[in-house]
Amino acid sequence: MTRIAYEDARAVVIIGSGAGGGTLAHELTRRGVPVVLLEAGGRQSLETFSQVPGDAFAQLTWLDPRTQSGTWTVARDYPTLPSWTCKTVGGTTVHWTGATPRLKPWEIRARTTYGEIRGASLADWPIAYEELLRYYKRAERRLVSTRRNGVPGLPASNNFKVMYWGAKRIGYRRVHTGYMAINTRPADSRAFCIQQGFCVQGCKTGAKWSTLYTEIPRAEATGRLDLRAECMATRIEHGSDGRVSAVVYRDSQGLEQRQHARIVCVACNAVETPRLLLLSESGKFPRGLANSSDQVGRHYAHHVGGFIWGLFGKPVEFWRGTTLAGIVEDEIVNEPQRGFVGGYHLELVALDLPTFPQVGLPYGWGRDFASIIDDYRNIAGMFINGEDLPRATNRVTLDRKVKDAHGLPVAHIHVDEHPNDTAMRSHAQTQGARLYDSVGAKRVVHTRQTPATHNMGTARMSTSPEEGVVNAYGQAHEVKNLFISDGSQFPTPGSANPTLTIVALALRQAEYIARQMSAHEL
Repeated sequence: MTRIAYEDARAVVIIGSGAGGGTLAHELTRRGVPVVLLEAGGRQSLETFSQVPGDAFAQLTWLDPRTQSGTWTVARDYPTLPSWTCKTVGGTTVHWTGATPRLKPWEIRARTTYGEIRGASLADWPIAYEELLRYYKRAERRLVSTRRNGVPGLPASNNFKVMYWGAKRIGYRRVHTGYMAINTRPADSRAFCIQQGFCVQGCKTGAKWSTLYTEIPRAEATGRLDLRAECMATRIEHGSDGRVSAVVYRDSQGLEQRQHARIVCVACNAVETPRLLLLSESGKFPRGLANSSDQVGRHYAHHVGGFIWGLFGKPVEFWRGTTLAGIVEDEIVNEPQRGFVGGYHLELVALDLPTFPQVGLPYGWGRDFASIIDDYRNIAGMFINGEDLPRATNRVTLDRKVKDAHGLPVAHIHVDEHPNDTAMRSHAQTQGARLYDSVGAKRVVHTRQTPATHNMGTARMSTSPEEGVVNAYGQAHEVKNLFISDGSQFPTPGSANPTLTIVALALRQAEYIARQMSAHEL
């Protein structure tokens, strides 16, 4: 196993091993760059994944305390789980459901497309869509995304067939089993999907792409990756010149260690990334590292969400088949006459029985709730995935009254939902009910906003240092050798599941870092 000395300041230190950090580690090591990869969680494998839902949740989930506030209903429905992310090698690519849609060209020009909207902090991405598209294509080949590059789509489950025929009956045309980073045939040294439906518990066959068993082992094979699991970064230090110089972390024994660095890349997810920057306050950066503009933590976005459940008179057995293999794309348009700007997907979804009442239906106990659970075998499910509008006051801050196991302030998430988000969810729920009613649902049940699995925007890209934290390559405006390498850098969320975009940006960022290092600019 490769070991890089604590005092070795030649290494790039990457914090977080998910879609951004894991991909970046592979891309840099294969270019000859030594990398220390810090991951707060432990390392699992295809053999150690549990398919017992409660055990899997405890095995993979970030369970450190977080607090929340605001008018969003998550604060009332899920008071201890505002965000559902992972704490394990591979990050959230271990429990993600594999969806890889692209952002649309107009979605990365939200400020230009939507105009000035009161209460929103819209911005255009400082990247041309043609350039992003180039990296999308590379990322799709890397992930073996279905319905791209000749890769066939996943098969239709019963749950999808209900969605498909309902969609067709109400006039939708763009409905299929989705763009999924899940193998329909052996590829990339990984098996194919056997349709057993335990996607969020960790894929036992490796059919679903995850950095845990793709990018990270390949980086290790170069001999240039020092992966340190169960190592929690607590502070990033800098020198008198303002450049970052080291990462302080607690190792698996709880001991404090300091790893010197040439470059630091933060890929902790858009909740823990701003938390780490804010914890790294100093005399030079009293508001937090790279935060003189007070933009770190702001513009938090999570996607407009909510479940739509159709209850039928006959079995659907929606737990069988790939969890998210189904999408309706017709509503990914900007038609303000609907009562809101931006668009949304309707995506197939299923939840295991233990999780269903906790996450999928925080409905309250009683006879009506019991009647829904009794119909579990007959349920079909969809999830709303829409563009929420960033707001400067929707932000991640430090809760100095609540501390983690290391005595550090935890992340506090504040969200006041924009009226545009509410209108979008209402429209999607109406359309979802029409879809299920058209194929004979005896009842349709909706839920409100769910805990965020898509966290974005808290260290966003901008042309101007006053409007964001990083430039178009994820490089901090104020700290030249500090990079943000996850969904925190998104200026706006769009309506697409974010993982493909995170991987595309990581591929692009790796090229930039390598060029800058070769030119001795970093």
